[in-house]
Parts: sequence; C-alpha cells; structure tokens
Amino acid sequence: MITRILNLIFGSKNEREIKAMRPIVDRINSLEPSLSPLSDQALRDRTEEFKKRLADGEPLDDLLPEAFAACREMSKRKLGMRHFDVQLLGGIVLHRGRIAEMKTGEGKTLVATLPLYLNALVGKGAHLVTVNDYLAKRDAQWMGPLYHALGLSVGVIQHDASFFFDPTYDAPDKRLQHLRPCTRREAYRADITYGTNNEFGFDYLRDNLIVQDIRQCVQRELHYAIVDEVDSILIDEARTPLIISGPTEESTDLYYRINAIVPQLKHERDFTVEEKTKTVALTEEGNMRVEKLLGVDNLYDLKHMDLVHHVIKGLQAHAIYKRDVDYVVKDGEVLIVDEFTGRLMPGRRWSDGLHQAVEAKEGVKIANENQTLASVTFQNYFRMYTKLAGMTGTADTEAAEFAKIYNLDVNVVPPNRPMIRKDYADVVYRTEKEKFDAIVEEIRDCHERGQPILVGTISIEKSERLSGYLKRHGIKHNVLNAKFHEKEAEVIAQAGRKGAVTIATNMAGRGTDILLGGNPDFLFKQVLYQEPDMPDERKKTLFEQIRADCEANKKDVLACGGLHILGTERHESRRIDNQLRGRSGRQGDPGSSRFYLSLQDDLMRIFASERVSNLMLKLGMEEGVPIEHRMVTRAIENAQKKVEAHNFEIRKQLLEYDDVMNKQREVIYQHRRAILAGEDLSEEVRDMMLELVDSMLDLYCSADQYQEEWDITGLAEAFHSQFGLSFDVPAEGDGKAATGVEALKALGREALRDELHQRVKTAYEQKEKELSPQLLRYLEKMVLLQVIDHHWKDHLLGMDQLRDGIGLRGYGQKDPLIEYKREGFDMFASMMSRIKSDSIERLFHVQIARGEQPARPAPSLPAQATPRLTLSRGDEPAARPVHREHDKVGRNAPCPCGSGKKYKKCHGR
Repeated sequence: MITRILNLIFGSKNEREIKAMRPIVDRINSLEPSLSPLSDQALRDRTEEFKKRLADGEPLDDLLPEAFAACREMSKRKLGMRHFDVQLLGGIVLHRGRIAEMKTGEGKTLVATLPLYLNALVGKGAHLVTVNDYLAKRDAQWMGPLYHALGLSVGVIQHDASFFFDPTYDAPDKRLQHLRPCTRREAYRADITYGTNNEFGFDYLRDNLIVQDIRQCVQRELHYAIVDEVDSILIDEARTPLIISGPTEESTDLYYRINAIVPQLKHERDFTVEEKTKTVALTEEGNMRVEKLLGVDNLYDLKHMDLVHHVIKGLQAHAIYKRDVDYVVKDGEVLIVDEFTGRLMPGRRWSDGLHQAVEAKEGVKIANENQTLASVTFQNYFRMYTKLAGMTGTADTEAAEFAKIYNLDVNVVPPNRPMIRKDYADVVYRTEKEKFDAIVEEIRDCHERGQPILVGTISIEKSERLSGYLKRHGIKHNVLNAKFHEKEAEVIAQAGRKGAVTIATNMAGRGTDILLGGNPDFLFKQVLYQEPDMPDERKKTLFEQIRADCEANKKDVLACGGLHILGTERHESRRIDNQLRGRSGRQGDPGSSRFYLSLQDDLMRIFASERVSNLMLKLGMEEGVPIEHRMVTRAIENAQKKVEAHNFEIRKQLLEYDDVMNKQREVIYQHRRAILAGEDLSEEVRDMMLELVDSMLDLYCSADQYQEEWDITGLAEAFHSQFGLSFDVPAEGDGKAATGVEALKALGREALRDELHQRVKTAYEQKEKELSPQLLRYLEKMVLLQVIDHHWKDHLLGMDQLRDGIGLRGYGQKDPLIEYKREGFDMFASMMSRIKSDSIERLFHVQIARGEQPARPAPSLPAQATPRLTLSRGDEPAARPVHREHDKVGRNAPCPCGSGKKYKKCHGR
C-alpha cells in the first residue's frame, strides 16, 4: 500500500529512470540541425573521429549523444527511417547493459543499431543475438547499408554458413543479396556480427575443442551483445544446455527389445505417470511383469540396472511423449518440436536414451547414444560477455529473474503511440469439443466481417485439428506450424490482410511484424522471386501498385476493428500468452484478443484446482455454454504462477549446479588456450615432470617416515612406469650417480630428490636431441591437448553421473548441492593430476620410427551433438578416445585413478 502511494507521488522506479534519460534524448535532438547539412562522407568520417577520441581516453558514455545523432542521420538517408525519441530511449537502455521492454511494432531492430554502432567503435566487436537464422540474415541485410555507410563492417553467422555484408556483391540467390560468403572467423572479425544464440554458443564450444592452432578459433573476446527476444533465449531456453558430443559404440538392440514389451504394460497397474515432471515409475506388479517378459530373476540386480533405465525410457516414450505434439517424424527421423515456439529443431536430440526410445517406438533407424565432449548453458555463456543487454516485448514479468541470475535490470520503454487493443475476458467450456465449436464460430464471424484473425495453438496436433474443422466449414486459412516453418515469415507478414485467417503454433513467426492490410515488401519480394529479371522501371511501378493495394486493404481492416487474436489454450507461462496478444495493436492500431479454454486443457487438468470443475458443475452448466467467473480466472492465474515458479526453480537449480562445472570449464579452457597460443611449452613440461617426481617421493619416501620405512622398490617401479627410466645404469654424463635400487637406499631424502630430478632432466634433454627441438615442441602441444580433451570428456561423463545420483543424498540429511560441489572438486583435482601424469608419461614413452616423418594429425572439431535437447553437427567427425600405448601400471606405482594410493592397494587388488 505504501509503495503504491509513493509511486503515485514520485512515480515508479522505471518512470524515474526513463525520466532521467530524457535530457540525453534532448541533447541528441539538438545535434540534428548541425548534422543534416553534412555530406555522406563527412558523416562517415565522424566514425574515425569517434575512434580517435576513444583511443585518446574519452569515455564511451561521453560519445553517446553524438554517435546516436550520427547513426540516426545516416539511417534517415540510407534506410528512410528516423529513430523516434522512444527508440533513442531504448538505445540508451541497451547501451547501459539493461533489458529494454518495447512492445511489438516499436522498431526494436532499428533501436539496436544505435548501441551496436556506439559499442562497435571500441574495436572489440558487438554481437546481435536472434532466435533463428532467418532473423539474423534479414536484420543484417536490412540494417547493413546503415553500418556500411558509417564505415563499419557487418558479419552474419548461420547454422551452416557465414557471410560478410557487401553492398556491391550480387548474390546468385537473391534471398542472400549483398551477403558475400566468408569464413566464420572473418564474420566474427567484423565490427558487428548477427547470429543466433545456438551458433554463438556452439562456436564457443568448438573453439575450445581446437587441437592444432589458436588461429583456427573463430570467436574473439566476448565484448558486447544485445539479445533479441531476450526472454525466449535467457529464460525459456535456459533449461537447455548446449552440448557437443560424440557417439558411443554401444549397441542399439536393447531399445528394440524393450520397445517390444512396453505395449504389454498397462498404466496404473504396471506403471504410474507424473505429468508435471514428465516421469514414470514401475509398480511392484510392473516390476514382476517386466522381469517375466525379459526373462530375468531380479530387475534391480546390479548386472541388470541398465535394463531398468531402458524400461523407464521406453515407458516415457510411449506414455508421455506424443507424436505431432512433442515431436514429428519426417524423412525417417524423429524431430523435436520446440514447446515454446512450435518450431522443429533439426539436429537436437533428447538425452539419456530417451531419443533412441522414441525412435524405437516410431520404427525409424536408431542413432547411437552420445558422450558429452563439451557443454555450456546459455546462462553461463552470456554471462561471459563484458556487457550484456536485451530487448523484448515481454520482460517485466520476469524482471526479478533477470536481476537475480544475469544482473540485468529491466526498463519498460513507453510506446510511441498509446496501445488501444481490447483484451476480452477468458471464456471456459467443459469439454475441448465445445471449446473448438465455439472457436470455429468466432473465426467464421470474423472472417465474414473481413476482420483478420490470428489463432494461437500450443501444438502441431491442435493446429491441424482446428484446420480440419475450418476445412469442413469451408473457411479458407493458412496453417503456420513446425511442418511449414520455411515460409512462416511470409505467411505471418500477410496475416493482417482483410479476411485473413492464420493458425500459428505459439510464437511461430515471432520477429516479423503483422502489418494491417498486408506487408508490401514481402508481397513485392514474392513477385520478384518468380520474375528475377524484371526491368527496374517495372519494379518501381509494381511496388507502388502493391503498396497502394495494401493501404486500401488497411482502411477496410481498420473499419473491422483491426487484427483479432484468438488463443485456443493458455500456456504454462503468462509471458507467452502476452506475446501472442502483443501481435495485435502495434503502433496504436486497433485490435482485440480473447482466450478460449476448456477443463480438458493440459494446464487446467494438471495444475488447476478441482474446485474449478466443482464450481462449473454447481452452476449447472449446459453443453456449449461457457463460464466467465472471477474464481476461474484466478484459478488459471494461480496455475500459471505455480508452473512459472516450478520452472524458475529448475532454471535456478540448473545454474547452481552448472556454476560448479563453469568454474572447472574456465580452468580447462584457459589452460587449453594457453597451450594453443604457446610456441614453446618446454618450461611447463619441465615443471610438470619435476612436480611428478616430488609427488612420487612424497608417496613412497614420505618425510614423515623413517628412512627404513621407505618403499624404494615401489619408487623405482613407479619411476620406470612414469618415465621409462631404470636405475640399473647411471644417468648419462653423470658417473657419480647411483647404479641401482640398492644404491638409492643409501641416499638421504634431498639427495634422492636431486638424483631423480637430474635423471628426468637428462632424459628430457636426450629426448629433445633424439627428436629435434622443433618436433618435440609440436609433440608437447599435441599430447597435452589430446590428454586434456580425453580426461575432460571422461570428467564430464563422471560429473553427469554424479549429478544424476546426488539427489539421493538428501535422504541422508545432506545438502545435495554441497555434496556435489565437494565431490566435484575432488574429481576435478584428481583429473588435473591424471592429466599431468598421462601427459608426461606419453612424452617420455613416445617413439618415432626411423626413416618416417610423423603424420601431422588433422584438426578434429568433434561436434556430433546432442544430449539434453542440444544441436548436433552430424557432418563433423566425432572425437576418438585416446588409447594408452605404454606398459601396464606397476603394482607399487601410483594408481591411475588419482586416489593417491598405490595401485596394488587400490584398483590393482
């Protein structure tokens, strides 16, 4: 109450912050008269002037008014668009490393040019992150002339290609006009780079799998990024780590075997389903039935634990994951459907055997499971940027999460024109059939009046079902779902034409404005694709005709009330519902929205209280009669809040656990980079081998023991195993050295240490003479990188397994997160020790056949990807495990597991 009163008197925090930016906008506007008379070249020269002033120490913030003014002036000339004052405000918010909430149609693409231009002046690159390849390419082509005129270069990163914006380049494919193909490294070296969140993340991971030359890395430092549709990328997709992985060699036969028995198991009798968490569990009767069907005595015997896992995954595939809802089958492949956008996600696969279980269910070829080689979450990737900003139409509802996880404040930028869309109350029906009947009637009514209508569905199945109803009623319409996403931008752009009926899954087509009356640019491009050789004069005439037709069409649409949004179901998140509503009412246009619900909808059935059903029964609802009641609305909102809170906890927990991995990842990747960048690693190798000698000495001849208790024989065996050196002969060039194990026993600890140090130094120098310094430097780099990658891959698997089982510690009154941190640290320390030991062992045992030159290994960028809903790169080679090529471990040598114990007392038992 007090907060409300203070807000009335002083304005909200957001209003005060926006008000404080107004003087900067006034300053930018005051510069416009002085810039208008300048020639294009004089305006372009301002860029070099700004760079020089920055180099001389002037703060970037001081350049903001002049840089924004120059960018706006050039935009007027090259794009025919002048930034509104509210767009300048949005640019200031983005420059300050915040999230700008700007409603649909407010020109976020143009807003981003201001801070991108300003921050690119530093010379460290500026990234614009979008949700799909189409938007990255479109925005770079659209804004490219502005940046080019200002003297800045623009790169574009796509899933399977990369481009450099060049206004003189005439592309064979007109959809790629002015985009000259280039290397990925060149695209990242541009002043401004457009790309998708997935591609930026995967390029980061691939860079950290380079095994030969640091110049093969494509990304440079992560300086400044603007994330478009920031809520979609940093919240909706935050539960989805990016993972690069290579296939294992396990057989897929077991998936077919399990798939054959799953249909014989009955829900409730043999297994239970928890829809909220998408999990299944076998009942006691189900256990016995599975044991009988598989012919095993005890399903939970250690040797059969793999069977339990496969049975659970098979049940999930059959009982929870639905075709045309969670996935589609296309060209013999199971393709996941994004639950937030309804788009297909080619290359992404579910982890932990679930994808293989679904493939077995659908009778398509089963791909091998994969082992993680590198992974990162979007949360930790984007937090690596020095400065991060974002823009979206719906962020304020998640402001607390942005602040807590990303340290990003949200500023709501006022619209250029007031929003006049009418949002009607939800209507709720008893059954889904009644709901769809009412939806068809409303669509028919809008269509007959000429009012365009956009219908939002939550799955492909629902969109096709509704499409079937409309076909039976003879209503012409377009369906926009994951099966036809290639044309989604063109279809959504024309959803505002008179009488248009468009069915879209969730936010398909997001990022493309729906213009009332139609989008003349898209209509013109469609004609050009069919007639690419059209004369320029004809093009000009045709475009004017199309634009005039769209203007006339717009007047008719305005008279009908603008675009009507019809939601067929509430989403788990209120923000997704708001995004659907936000497609209507852009830039002060009229519009309306309404959601149709039923008690059989997933949200209502799984999360809403039974009281809603009871209330409807008490009211004695007749078939086909909807209910509009405050209690129902409250129940729906509470259900959404429950789901949002649940999903936030998942994201928060993911971050807490991934922060442990993130610190380890940083250490490993920094170490790899240092090795890749280093020309001479001999000093590091010398330090490593001397540290190993000291570790051996501590293990076998501890300073805490009497000399008689030392295990000199064990030390000699371990020394021979590690370095390939024997004590039967004196060290070369050192006649005073001990000549056998017995002689070592006579030495004191310091003398023994000096003797061992001298032997490994001499052996290392001998190896250098034998191979040549140049070849040894090359081998040092290759061996270190291979050993790091081999052990890091195994460590990731071990950490995944630790994570899967750590929750059980809660039953022992222990905090699973603390236990995960403690054991994860121990595993990491053990891995680092093994990396050191294995690297030195390989270098000392390496042999080059005389008369042959060693084959120089090709760089391997394993990226056959997948677990946990991750993109894959099926056309790239998977990493092969590095095999040991040395003698087996001596019984008295340190155990390779890193425990610190002797092999005979650990894994050698």
